[in-house]
Amino acid sequence: QVQLVESGGGLVQAGGSLRLSCAASGSIESIIAMGWYRQAPVKERESVASITTGGSTNYVDSVKGRFTISRANAKNTVYLQMNSLNAEDTAVYYCYLDQPGGGWGSRTRYWGQGTQVTVSS
Repeated sequence: QVQLVESGGGLVQAGGSLRLSCAASGSIESIIAMGWYRQAPVKERESVASITTGGSTNYVDSVKGRFTISRANAKNTVYLQMNSLNAEDTAVYYCYLDQPGGGWGSRTRYWGQGTQVTVSS
């Protein structure tokens, strides 16, 4: 089993910044990718950012130029630096970790419990 613990959420004013952290522990064999989803009230879960072992990153258009995802491989930790926050960023943010799965080309995804980010207007 893999456990993910998120931290860094909180209340921030519009235009401010937060840095989210997600630390993984447990039976980690290898990491394909780590990333972040978010879910706002009455909205669909949305992929925010991801980073692969090779360092390739991907962001949803709405956060490009404002958010930066990074990894500390030795600590099995992923970070999400969030700048220029606005009210639309208010959501519960969930980190995930992808490991190779049982089948060829498959993977298993593990999720954190989420951390609340609230941006006041």
